[in-house]
Amino acid sequence: MEMIHEAGQYVDTVKRVCDAVGGEVTFRGTVHRVRDMSDFSFVVMRVERGLIQCTFQGDAIGDIKRSDVRDAMVLEVTGAVREEPRAEHGVEVVLSAVKVLGKPYDQLPVPIGKKYMGLSLDVDLPLRPITLRHPRKQAIFRVQGAIADGFAQYMQSQGFTHIHTPKIVVAGAEGGANLFKLDYFGHPAYLAQSPQFHKQYLAGAFGRVYEIGSVYRAERHNTSRHLNEYMGLDFEMAYIDSMYDVMAMETGMLKSVMNYVKEHCPEELALLKADVPEIKEIPTIRFHEAKKIMEEKYGHKSKNRYDLNPDEEVLLCQWAKEEYGSEFVFVTHFPSAKRPFYAMDDRDDPKLALSFDLLFRGLEITTGGQRIHDYQEQMDKLAARKMNAELFESFTMLHKYGMPPHGGLGIGLERLTMQLLGLNNIREASMFPRDMNRLEP
Repeated sequence: MEMIHEAGQYVDTVKRVCDAVGGEVTFRGTVHRVRDMSDFSFVVMRVERGLIQCTFQGDAIGDIKRSDVRDAMVLEVTGAVREEPRAEHGVEVVLSAVKVLGKPYDQLPVPIGKKYMGLSLDVDLPLRPITLRHPRKQAIFRVQGAIADGFAQYMQSQGFTHIHTPKIVVAGAEGGANLFKLDYFGHPAYLAQSPQFHKQYLAGAFGRVYEIGSVYRAERHNTSRHLNEYMGLDFEMAYIDSMYDVMAMETGMLKSVMNYVKEHCPEELALLKADVPEIKEIPTIRFHEAKKIMEEKYGHKSKNRYDLNPDEEVLLCQWAKEEYGSEFVFVTHFPSAKRPFYAMDDRDDPKLALSFDLLFRGLEITTGGQRIHDYQEQMDKLAARKMNAELFESFTMLHKYGMPPHGGLGIGLERLTMQLLGLNNIREASMFPRDMNRLEP
C-alpha cells in the first residue's frame, strides 16, 4: 500500500540556494534563458519566486548534453553553490547533475528570457499562459495577491467575518441595464453586479463581514479602466454612527495593506519600480465643493452635475497632492439621484446621499457609504424611484425585521493594483481579463 506523506514546510528556493553557499543544493525549476560561452553555458533557472544562475560546464553532465538544454525545459539540478557578485542574488550554482522533468515541443512564441518582453496587449493577452511566466508579469500579480491578503488580514483583525456570496442572483443590486442575463432552469437570473444585498443580509447577522470575489458588469466600455469581470474587495459593518466610520475603516485598512505589501513584496516592488504611498490622513471634500474648486482653481467647468468625469478625478487628486500631500482623496455627498436606491440620504439635504468615492492617483477605486436601515424609509425610496418593491421583497425583509445602522464599500482590486504599480491599462492588472472582446484564454 502506498503511503502519502504530508509535505514538509515550504522554504523559498532562492533563499535555500543563497543559504547553501559553500555547500551543495538540489532544486527544481524551468530554464528561463541559456547563454552559451566557449566551453560552458549560463543556464538561468526560473523558480517559484525568482531566478537562479547556474553554470553548465563541459559538453555533458551524465547523459544530458549541454547543447540540448534550452529555454522552457523543466529540470531538477544539483550543484555546488558559490558566491558570484555579478549574478542575481549574488550566487550561482555549478551543476554536477541534471535531470529532465519536462521539455517544450516548440519554440516559445515570445521572448520570456528578456528583461522586457516589449509586447503590446493584443499580443500579450492571448498568450497569457506563457507570458505570465515572465518575472515582471509575475511581480504584478504577487503584489496583487499581497493586496488581497493584506486586506483579509486587516479585516480579520477588526472582527470581520469572511463571507462568500452567490454570483447567480435574481436581481441586480445596482439597477440599470449593465447585467449579464442567464437562463436559470427556465427562470431569468443574472450574474451578480455587486454582493451588496447579501453583504447587508450578513451584516445584520454577523455585524461585520468582508468578501473577496468576482463582480460582473455588462457595460459596453472599451477603455483602459474598465473590465466586464473584476475582483471586488468588499466589506459591510453594522452599528455605525455615520458613513465616516466606514471611511475611517478604509483608511486604516489601506495603511495596513500598504505596509503588508512592502513587507511581503520588496523584490517585486523594486523590480517594478513601484512607489508605495505613505498614508497618514486622507483628505475629504464634498462633491459640490470639489466641482467648485476645479472650476475656480483649474478653470475646469463640467456639464456632469451628478458624477466626476475621468479628467476631474485626475484634477482632484492633483489638488489633494498639492494641498495635503495625499495621493488619496475622499469625495462625499454625491447627488442622491445617481446613487443606488439603498443609499441613505442626508437628513439635512435629501438631494444628497451619504455616499462617497475614494480616488487614488487620478482614478476612483472605491464607492461606499451609509445604507438605509429603516423599513419605511427604504420602501419610500423605492416608491419615489418608481421601482417595483415586490421585486425586492427578499432584500426589504432585511429592514422589515429590524436592522442596525450600517454601511460599507467596494474596492476594485485591479484598479487599486493598476494605480499602485503605475500600469497604463487595467488589463495589465488582470491575469485573464474579460472585456467586450475577450473570452479566452
